[in-house]
Amino acid sequence: MKKILIFALGLLAILLIGRQVFVPKMVERGFTRLATANVGIDRTADLADGLHVYTCGAGSPLADPKRSGPCIAVLAGKKAFIFDAGTNGSQNLGPMGFPTGRVEEIFLTHLHSDHLDGLGQMLLGTWINSGRTSPTKVAGPAGTAQVVEGFNMAYQIDSTYRTAHHGAKVANPASFGATAREIDLSGGSKVVYQKDGVKITAFQVTHEPIHPAFGYRIDYKGRSVAISGDTAYDPNIALASKDVDVLFHEALNMEMVKTMQAAAKNNAAKGLEKILFDIQDYHTSPVDAAKTAKQAGASDLVLYHIVPMLPSDALIPMFVRGASDEFDGKITVSEDGMIIRLPVDSDAIIYEHGL
Repeated sequence: MKKILIFALGLLAILLIGRQVFVPKMVERGFTRLATANVGIDRTADLADGLHVYTCGAGSPLADPKRSGPCIAVLAGKKAFIFDAGTNGSQNLGPMGFPTGRVEEIFLTHLHSDHLDGLGQMLLGTWINSGRTSPTKVAGPAGTAQVVEGFNMAYQIDSTYRTAHHGAKVANPASFGATAREIDLSGGSKVVYQKDGVKITAFQVTHEPIHPAFGYRIDYKGRSVAISGDTAYDPNIALASKDVDVLFHEALNMEMVKTMQAAAKNNAAKGLEKILFDIQDYHTSPVDAAKTAKQAGASDLVLYHIVPMLPSDALIPMFVRGASDEFDGKITVSEDGMIIRLPVDSDAIIYEHGL
């Protein structure tokens, strides 16, 4: 019995020593394989021709572990675009395989801070090592030029460090920062980009007192996506989104926010109570977003800019309660990393996760 015990202890010691020696080596080899397979690889090279939509930020100003600030990136064939640049959007796009360095233009829906507070970091991504010879274009409503000027000033000193460190081929001073284009939608809607089969249309939405506020529709070879931006229920969105494959619509659950408002009142948090009351009148409930999707004839509805935060998937049925009564298509509550692929010459809508 004593010999068996000694043998067992010896074997255990050998296993423990082996684990300490060999497991780190296995982990290191795994890291090397992952780096070789991913770093510097163009993950869009073999994609089927079509619209590819990357949810780089599905959240709102409220902290949510699964949802960063509003950000949707679109690859239409080989053309890349970004719609809003909320916090962490640029950090999410890299692991998702989106070609940030190829971005043709960044479009802002409106000038609320949560839709643009990641713009500085996003512009570093479109600049560094991109081969770009001129600044990135940023388009949006009146006031966009002031926003862009501010980010250019804030990052100008940093840009000199990067050029000094990496050289002009990697950090070309001529392409640093952004140039602004302000869109006038006095007519209600307007084609703001049309080239190589890609058409982007901006349309007005209702987000008072923020005015103007835009949504965008992207069409490419018979496939289409619409993005509502922040808005109260607005029939104009259904008109602008007619027969789209996927409607990305913001969503705020009124009952859940009212519960939070009551809690703030009970806890004498008067400022927070006021904010939670105010935000209810310029956002759209999941039920009304579903009505819009039905009126538009959309195939799928994706809810984004989620309010309140949903730290657990167990809250999703509560969040979307009643929406399926209004819309019989697929309804998805998005989170960071969701990718939707719409190949041309097909009706397929393919959902993937890229994080």
